[in-house]
Amino acid sequence: MTAPAGSSGRVSSLRLLMGNPVTMVSAVLLLLIAFVAVTANWIAPYGINDVDVPNALQPPGGAHWFGTDELGRDVLSRVLVATQASMRVAVVSVTFAVVVGVTVGVLAGYRGGWLDTVFMRVVDVMFAFPVLLLALAVVAILGPGVTTTILAIGIVYTPIFARVARASTMSVRVEPFVSVSRSMGTGHLYILGRHILPNIAGPLVVQTSLSLAFAILSEAALSFLGLGIQPPQPSLGRMIFDSQGFVTMAWWMAVFPGAAIFVTVLAFNLLGDGLRDVLDPRQRTLAETRRKGMSQ
Repeated sequence: MTAPAGSSGRVSSLRLLMGNPVTMVSAVLLLLIAFVAVTANWIAPYGINDVDVPNALQPPGGAHWFGTDELGRDVLSRVLVATQASMRVAVVSVTFAVVVGVTVGVLAGYRGGWLDTVFMRVVDVMFAFPVLLLALAVVAILGPGVTTTILAIGIVYTPIFARVARASTMSVRVEPFVSVSRSMGTGHLYILGRHILPNIAGPLVVQTSLSLAFAILSEAALSFLGLGIQPPQPSLGRMIFDSQGFVTMAWWMAVFPGAAIFVTVLAFNLLGDGLRDVLDPRQRTLAETRRKGMSQ
C-alpha cells in the first residue's frame, strides 16, 4: 500500500530538515533559548535587582559566572530575564503582525479591485519609512514601555506579512481547484480556509522566522535608546547601553548581552533558511538534488 501524497511530502520535508545540520543546530538552540525564556525567573541564581556594591564589576568567576555590573548585580541573572523579555516582545509583536498582515494581504489578494488598491496603498505608505524610524515614531507618540514596544514592532512588520500574503494569494486564487470550488458555489470563507491559507503557509512560516530575528534586534535597539523596556526590568539593549562607560574595565557587561542577541538572531535566521529550503518548491528540488548527489 502506498502512502498518500501528503504524507510522503511531509516525510520528505522532515527528512530534508533533519538532513541539514545547520537547521538542526539552530532548532536545538531555539529550543534551549525558549526553555531559558520560560524558566528564567526560576533558574536565575540571583535577583535581577539585588544590589551588592562591594562586589561591583567583578569578573566572571565561580560566584558570578557572567560577572557583575557597576551596582554589583549578577549579569547572568539579568541576561536570562532580559532574554525572556526580548522573546516575549518578539513573539507577541510578530503574532500581531501575522494576524493583521495576513488578514489584509489575503483579503486584498483574493478580492482584488478597490479593496486591493486601498490596502496596498496603505502598505506602500508604511514601507516608505525605514523600519526603525517608523518604530521610533510610534513609541514617540505613545510613550516608552513594553506594551508600546510590542505595538510599534508589530505595526512595523505588518506590511511585510501583508505583501507576502497578497502575492501568495494572487498566485493560488487562479489555480484550477479554486476555480472549481467557486463554480460549485462554495463559500468564500471555506475557500480561504480550505484552499488559500494552507497553500500560502510556507512563505509565511519562513517570513515569521526571519521577522522574529529582526524583532529581537528592533527591541534591543529601542531599549538601547531608552524607548523600549524600562528599568528596573532588564533588557539586553539597555544592558549594552549601561556598559558603555565600563567597556575597558568590565568587558563582560557588554559581551554577554550582545552574545545573547547574536545567538538568538542567528538561530532564527538559520532556521528560516532551512525552512525555505524545505517549503519553497524550487529550493526543495535543489536540496533534494544535492542530497541525492552526495549519497551516490
